Amino acid sequence: MNDLDCTACQTLIHGYLDQELDTATAANVARHLTGCAECKRLHDEVQLLMASMKRHALYYTAPPSLTHSVFASVSPPHSAFSRLRQWLAPAFSATALALAAVLYIATPSSEQPLLEEAVSSHVRSLMGDHLNDVVSSDRHTVKPWFTGKLDFAPPVFDYSAQGYPLLGGRLDYLQHQTTAALAYGRAKHIINVFILPTAHADTARQVESIRGYNIVSWERGHMQFIVVSDLEKSELEAFSELVGKGS
Repeated sequence: MNDLDCTACQTLIHGYLDQELDTATAANVARHLTGCAECKRLHDEVQLLMASMKRHALYYTAPPSLTHSVFASVSPPHSAFSRLRQWLAPAFSATALALAAVLYIATPSSEQPLLEEAVSSHVRSLMGDHLNDVVSSDRHTVKPWFTGKLDFAPPVFDYSAQGYPLLGGRLDYLQHQTTAALAYGRAKHIINVFILPTAHADTARQVESIRGYNIVSWERGHMQFIVVSDLEKSELEAFSELVGKGS
């Protein structure tokens, strides 16, 4: 059975093209693509972009000192060596630049992988019955549920009066550690609040978007907060201010 909607499918397209998904999820994406023209169009555009980047990789000529150091251990006759160096230098330059580009692209900032994981966890929570392990709008029910399951006590508040009712909580897993995840509602939108311990100093709230989802993150009291939703940015910022005051 295909449980993917367009939002989830579009989030998974890059992983699908890179063959990073498990067999069941990849099959779900493939089935969705056969029946959804919009997602298939996005899939084809991303695939075309990847192919174009491979075909049109830039390169520059390596400096003589770099070329000399690579071929220093080679000792054919001088004339043969010169011809070999002239023939291989452009290819070596292209390879070196391509490798540098791959390393640059594949080395994100220290914060980016965590936020990417949070967005992926948010998407997974919307599929099937993965949103909450404990379903309750009562903070005095949700907060004690985490006792013994985490080595820290996440703050839990209900903001129903402000229009953001508590829906429940669950255990999640980010950056190789068990994380508290609280779910809140806003009209038909779901907001996930991920809370995990950190040794870093307090930081101000940072707002950004990843794969179409808005994210607000900050650190306070040796805890890191990551708020994710498809809610409008201004509304999500207003909600994050409520959470920040309570944390």
